[in-house]
Amino acid sequence: MIRACFAALLSHWRRNPVQLFAFLAGLALATGLWSGVQAINSEARASYDAAANTLGEGQYDQLVPRRGDAIAVDTYVALRRAGWLVSPVVETTLNGVRVIGIDPLTSPLAATAFAQAGAGGMGRLDALFANAETAAGLSGLADVVVDPSIGPGLAMGDVGLVLRLAERDTLTRLMVLPDQPFAQADRPALPPELKRQASQQTADIAQLTDSFHLNLTAFGLLSFAVGLFIVHSTIGLAFEQRRGMIRTLRSLGVPMRLLVTVICVEMMTLAALGAVVGIVLGYVIAALLLPDVAATLKGLYGADVSGTLAVRPEWWLTGFLLAMFGTAAALASRLWDIARMPLLASARPRAWVMASGVRLRAQTGAALGLLGAAGLLALLADGLLAAFALLACLLIGAALALPAVAGWMMGRFERMTTAPVWRWFWADTRQQLPGLSLALMALLLAVSANIGVSTMVSSFRLTFVGFLDQRLAPELFVRVETEAQSTALMAYLEDRDLETLPLLSVPGVAAGLPVRLFGIRVGPTYRDDWVFLDASPDAWDRVERGEAAVINEQLARRSDLWIGDEVTVDGADPLPIAGIVGDYGNPQGQVVIAADMFGTLHPDVFPTQFGIRTDNASALRTDLVRALDLTDSDITDQAAIKAVSLDVFERTFTVTAALNVLTLGVAGFAILMSLLTLADLRVPQLAPVWALGLTRARLGQLELLRAVALSALVFVCALPLGLALAWVLLSVVNVEAFGWRLPMFLFPVDYARLGAYALAAAGLAAAWPARRLMRVPPAVLLKVFANER
Repeated sequence: MIRACFAALLSHWRRNPVQLFAFLAGLALATGLWSGVQAINSEARASYDAAANTLGEGQYDQLVPRRGDAIAVDTYVALRRAGWLVSPVVETTLNGVRVIGIDPLTSPLAATAFAQAGAGGMGRLDALFANAETAAGLSGLADVVVDPSIGPGLAMGDVGLVLRLAERDTLTRLMVLPDQPFAQADRPALPPELKRQASQQTADIAQLTDSFHLNLTAFGLLSFAVGLFIVHSTIGLAFEQRRGMIRTLRSLGVPMRLLVTVICVEMMTLAALGAVVGIVLGYVIAALLLPDVAATLKGLYGADVSGTLAVRPEWWLTGFLLAMFGTAAALASRLWDIARMPLLASARPRAWVMASGVRLRAQTGAALGLLGAAGLLALLADGLLAAFALLACLLIGAALALPAVAGWMMGRFERMTTAPVWRWFWADTRQQLPGLSLALMALLLAVSANIGVSTMVSSFRLTFVGFLDQRLAPELFVRVETEAQSTALMAYLEDRDLETLPLLSVPGVAAGLPVRLFGIRVGPTYRDDWVFLDASPDAWDRVERGEAAVINEQLARRSDLWIGDEVTVDGADPLPIAGIVGDYGNPQGQVVIAADMFGTLHPDVFPTQFGIRTDNASALRTDLVRALDLTDSDITDQAAIKAVSLDVFERTFTVTAALNVLTLGVAGFAILMSLLTLADLRVPQLAPVWALGLTRARLGQLELLRAVALSALVFVCALPLGLALAWVLLSVVNVEAFGWRLPMFLFPVDYARLGAYALAAAGLAAAWPARRLMRVPPAVLLKVFANER
């Protein structure tokens, strides 16, 4: 009996190969988009972990020079003799690779840095250790031992070897071991040229990038949901077409429990096949997008991510399980209908596709509840998870409300029309909504996501360009290394009566958070070009007098400080906040004070960066190189910095744009598959209209028009939903994830273009089913009247 049941159920797929393809392709697309995003996230996090384990960043205190980046070896020896347990570290860049030299005998990193080398490997003081990808860039410099535990873009070696390769004789920093042989009160004094940097002041790359990966995960989940609509719709239509077969099997004596079990095994086996194909597709998607993601993370956060993709269980297994769970969820409601349906009830036409009034009212009630919850979250949401819960309630609530809205609109159009053909057209369109509702929901989510994300990106682009114009107002930027160069440059520029903007900078702690403290010379550029988000009337005057400070938006929101509140930096006297500035693309808090006040706090720090206002940047650049013995690489013009910044910006949203296109494509595919699977069910409904005089060509044209009309209705609903989504992304998610709020701009031309794309996608999806309808033989239509229905 079991074999016969399997044979009967599988015969449906042989007779309907398009439906089988829709089920497998929908599940593969959903799993592929989700798995691809998770593969990228998994690779990035593995790179962060490898780098953290290799470098120990954030785990140990360090002794660093107050000026420059050089510590004399004699200073290290003196500290060891005084009882300090410190280990030398030298850092350089060779062939674009960050090379770290450590002492294998004293460094706490030796055990992890050479994890795969073994005892013999650690004894090799003439070799560098790097993973296979990084080792290729170091060929010819030294022997390289391939160690997969080393993070991407890093190489480790003995401190002596790295000093020799870098052609230097000074150390970069000293790592303080956690167990010192003296109490804190009795510890020897540090040399005046060194300062101790606490471990918590080192930024954790994994924490900085969490919000970026959470955004990717949310988009991947949205893409998975859109693809899952195809699966849910296909399963429902498959059960609709098999209602006669199930009725026959029940009539022949197949027990309900056995029938449900066989259907479960059949569908879950097919789901496993689709999930495997989706995982392979996800690997391909991730491999194509990973280089852009790696460039984005490097540009925004300085995080190195491996350029190669590993097959890790955490992404392919979650993709497989999610696909199986999604299929089971879609299957459960259909099995529940079978279990509750009387033996002969399935003989009713469209027994499962036609939604009952009770079900539609329940769905509408759920939609109103979710939209109400979204409104409450918009007012009360606190935290990134609450922000994403707001997005979920908004999108799911709107999707569930779409069938009720569309049905109401079709009813209005029907009542407004007097021509018989058009009254039938609108009534028939309303009757088709249950079969197309899931595909239309998928299109609604895809189009609204495109509108919302494109509005966010375009608003961010406009704001970011204005921010660059503000921050990059000087025509030239100069970087120096020594105090003598700094003094000579300031004297040279003052003699020429040019506005000079020296920048003093040190890491610090404000409001309990790691920040960057800047000292500036307040002048016309700051007064005219910097735009405050909020400020007191005389903000720059107070900063210039040393009576107030300016902070960036990130620090203001994270520490809950605003205009008039006081901020304390590095234990100095608290300063009132006179202004808050937007600081887009920077995850760290910043405090800006006057240069004179900065000098009292950090008298040993000299400016190493300068902005210069000039009418002839190229001539001044040539004069600086000739007069001050600067290299051309020490001077950067405004246009070059702006171009690099904009390139990082565009790369940041490459993945988002790709997922936007893929999601819209999946929604178009959902419409195509729904129309194709409904085509055979439509023949009994269209045959009477054909018999009354409408030609097959006219029927095909009306079917095509129906798809375009429904897509236009979806777009009209998607526009306000997309704008609401953009507001949530800009005003809620952005604030919680990155610490800044972006202004929202509207782009009507882009929305009109996207609407045209959505209509074109629906028209293309409906073209094939309409063409099939135009070519249905008259004999097939006549057979409808030969059977009792």
